[in-house]
Amino acid sequence: MPNCKSFLVTEVERKHVRRRARFQQHGEASCRQGVFFFLQGKAPKEIHAILTETLGEHAPSYTTVKNLVAQFKRGDFSTCDPPRPGRPKTVTTPEIINQIHELIFEDRRISAKSTGEQLGISRERVGSIIHEDFDMRKLSAKWVPKCLNADQKRQRCQSCEQL
Repeated sequence: MPNCKSFLVTEVERKHVRRRARFQQHGEASCRQGVFFFLQGKAPKEIHAILTETLGEHAPSYTTVKNLVAQFKRGDFSTCDPPRPGRPKTVTTPEIINQIHELIFEDRRISAKSTGEQLGISRERVGSIIHEDFDMRKLSAKWVPKCLNADQKRQRCQSCEQL
């Protein structure tokens, strides 16, 4: 059985792979180069040798190349992953975000746990929406914006002193 490095790779093939790899991500480039060399009639070992020589450590494994060649033989030349089945993200929708926003501004002392119970979502998801989308934090049992300007800080200090 010949060693993978023993295949002769022409300078034209090397230049072709390098030029394409510069403009694309390495994974996408190696997949498209695999199609190119498959259409030229090269075997999986030859394709892997060419990609390893030109892309170095960024080259796909031999098993990946072998699976791609099998895919190409079946007539599937797509280089993108198909959509995968699974539960779609349904919690972070604009409607849920608006409902959380309304609940917080009705009562700034509301907890993430009670908000989550009212809306039927997890406390962690409510907390991440509040922290990431609204840029708010809990301060003295109240939800407050993280960044306050000088007037807002002065007003809050005065109202605390009056209380």
